[in-house]
Amino acid sequence: MRIISTNTHLPPPTSMLRTPPKCLDITFKRQKLDINIRNEKQSDVELIHRVIVLAFRDAPHTDHTEQFIVKALRRADALFLSQVAESDEGVIGHVAISPVNTSDGSANWFGLGPISVLPEYQRTGVGSKLIESALSDLRKAGAAGCVVLGDPSYYGRFGFKVVDGLVFPGVPVEYFQALSFDGAFPQGDVTYHEAFLAQG
Repeated sequence: MRIISTNTHLPPPTSMLRTPPKCLDITFKRQKLDINIRNEKQSDVELIHRVIVLAFRDAPHTDHTEQFIVKALRRADALFLSQVAESDEGVIGHVAISPVNTSDGSANWFGLGPISVLPEYQRTGVGSKLIESALSDLRKAGAAGCVVLGDPSYYGRFGFKVVDGLVFPGVPVEYFQALSFDGAFPQGDVTYHEAFLAQG
């Protein structure tokens, strides 16, 4: 795994695997929906853009740049994992994972997000399945762990927790959480890829 270096603290909002593991196309039913979680294909790119725009259109606490962030990550070859949720009606959700840096130099840590689900499919379990699939594949790929910025009560259900000494500067500590795959956590400040500054 290659960690992308950046020395700027970047505020994330809320890929393709270089070598896709033999993963998991997860099929599940929720409210009579047949949903398949799979890795992104080139033909999905514009559909993903649309999903992200619509998912965040009416969301609070965002500057509505999530679609530009994903595009910039892809362009920089820093979109380590990109998966879509697909129903009979097409692509309805998306999750991205990209490398992060820690000030103590810990390797193979990643950031979860943006996570996007079309408004009409929100609160139906699609987002949870995207997160579960992405974290499972990230673990299989040999990652050390993952961080996330967001609602602690929501992300806590996936095993994320606040870690003393691991911070994302500028945000309340309870909203920045980490999940370790080997029990060890970095210490210090976390930085995201510069693509999180993308505005268009």
